[in-house]
Amino acid sequence: MIIDKIRTCAFTGHRKLDKDFNIETLRYIISKIIDSGYNTFLVGMAVGFDSECFKLLENFRKTEKIKIIACIPCETQDYKFSEKQKAEYKRMILSADERVYVSKEYTPTCMFKRNMFMVDSASILVAYLNSDRGGTFQTVNYAKRKGVSIVFVNNKTAVNG
Repeated sequence: MIIDKIRTCAFTGHRKLDKDFNIETLRYIISKIIDSGYNTFLVGMAVGFDSECFKLLENFRKTEKIKIIACIPCETQDYKFSEKQKAEYKRMILSADERVYVSKEYTPTCMFKRNMFMVDSASILVAYLNSDRGGTFQTVNYAKRKGVSIVFVNNKTAVNG
């Protein structure tokens, strides 16, 4: 798979969406990113923010020439999902234009390796960050070190890079 980093956007965010999460703000941000020439979107396929991003991208894909790539840390990512979440996860996996598996089996580092792959493959990262620890925090810091532009969706809304 060849990914044009210059026209690729990745997403990172928490599984739990707080009161400050606004789907319309996320829709607006994605529309502006598409309008500026981005056509490939990397989604980590977790519950919460990732799922909301994926569903919005599916709607944009109806009218825009964009590609959604499901970036999956391991084949058993949905192991702890509820039955409803598993059904939606499987639907989204099938809906994705392409799928990237970082690892066959779960490992303690497979989630971070998935996040590193997404940052390394993108020139912009859309982040929903409410904590100074955890995977989203690590991913945002990794993106900063790599010089990837960051758009924050919540009350930290800003573009860095």
